[in-house]
Amino acid sequence: MSTPDEPTSGARVEPAFGSPAPAPAASGASTAKSPAWEGNLEELARDLLRERRADRRWRIFFRLAWLLLVLVVATLLFSSPVGPAAKSAPHTALVEVRGEIAVDTEASAENLVAALKSAFEDQGAQAVVLRINSPGGSPVQAGIVNDEIRRLKALHKKPVYAVVEEMCASGAYYIAVAADEIYVDKASLVGSIGVLMDGFGFTGTMEKLGVERRLLTAGENKGMLDPFSPQNEQHRAFAKAMIDQIHQQFIAVVKQGRGARLKETPETFSGLFWNGEEAIKHGLADKTGNLDFVAREVVKAEDIIDYTPHDNVAERLAKRFGAGVGAGMVKAMREMAPQLR
Repeated sequence: MSTPDEPTSGARVEPAFGSPAPAPAASGASTAKSPAWEGNLEELARDLLRERRADRRWRIFFRLAWLLLVLVVATLLFSSPVGPAAKSAPHTALVEVRGEIAVDTEASAENLVAALKSAFEDQGAQAVVLRINSPGGSPVQAGIVNDEIRRLKALHKKPVYAVVEEMCASGAYYIAVAADEIYVDKASLVGSIGVLMDGFGFTGTMEKLGVERRLLTAGENKGMLDPFSPQNEQHRAFAKAMIDQIHQQFIAVVKQGRGARLKETPETFSGLFWNGEEAIKHGLADKTGNLDFVAREVVKAEDIIDYTPHDNVAERLAKRFGAGVGAGMVKAMREMAPQLR
């Protein structure tokens, strides 16, 4: 039972002078807010922990990804470019001759000879097919490949066929005549049996610009064919005799490869080229047919295995990003050399 001096539960109590009682109210508010702040701090701590765990997982993921990439590149870098094994089922062995025939290209003698050796040595290869699409290039590189084809044919007793796509000109034809038969499309370009050595002369331009050429040589012929000096007739005659000799070497190789099939005319070795249909008439090629036709109907082995070495990923990256430093100089020097194209 309450007394007049003690208010009952739930009764409103007004303090003296009409002002609120600050002490009890402040104490109650502090007690009510404390759990909320603690909850927020705990939630913030959990969020930070989750973010750190996620960051750690991503770091681990990227490290593993980089490790995997390094392993893949290393595997590609040190793996052999020629894939087929020494023993396989009966098949047609393919070697591609594409683009310019020169050092440091896919159609270099180094690449082609390695592919040819692997193709001939594979016991399952019933024949070797050269699929050619090339405008020609270095007579030295083409001559090395031609010699190697004839050597491997005699050693392994396997036939060799050349299949021409768009073009088989000059140095490419130098390689093709080592084959037992040459197959073309009726619209292929075949021939261009000749040699060229090209360059430019800038003496007139230099005179107009007032530029003086100062060339010092040890050896009276060391500056031969210098594009910034007047042409020397003696040097010109010497260079002409040299490329004529290379031309005669080319002619001899063609006659050796084609034999009685060649229908020689005054234009045969003039540097002209013909479409596939006319090339057959001139004895420069044998029949029309593509790779699949030769594999199926001539070799009688429809399965085709490509022995051509191709640049792996690491080599492509190296050539793209690191090998461009001296490319212009190398190209300029290469252009000065005699070319079968």
